[in-house]
Amino acid sequence: MLKLSKKADYGLMALQYIASVQYGDVARARIVNTKEIAEEYHIPVELLAKVLQTLAKHGIVESQNGPKGGYLLARRAGSITIAQVLEAIEGPLGITDCYHDKDTSSCSQREHCNIRTPLLKVQSSIYQLLNSMTVEDMMGGTPLITVQSITTAEGVAR
Repeated sequence: MLKLSKKADYGLMALQYIASVQYGDVARARIVNTKEIAEEYHIPVELLAKVLQTLAKHGIVESQNGPKGGYLLARRAGSITIAQVLEAIEGPLGITDCYHDKDTSSCSQREHCNIRTPLLKVQSSIYQLLNSMTVEDMMGGTPLITVQSITTAEGVAR
């Protein structure tokens, strides 16, 4: 089953929250601390702190130290893609190990595999979708995409 890890889920939730505070009401824009986000979403503070540190290391958020410290988006919410966030937290995205495998000997089925090419097409479609969605898109509250629009865009549905 394809699903987001808790860390990825928490990271996306935190970024959406930071973006809404940073851009939602310009008069009240401010730095957001980890504890505030954790309390808002009932997330373990320690785990969220690690996720936010990882996002800071990858240049997605900026960390501000001190008693009034916390996090801000490092760039506009519309320029941070979901793919960038997931890759920062999880590493390279792939639905199969062979997608990123440079070592062709690591899969004993490689020369007999009849699903690699179709799965690579699925992987490519998922990556394109995640790379086209941004943190800003997550702030809208309306569905960004439907199964019908995915399949139509890929030429699958007729």
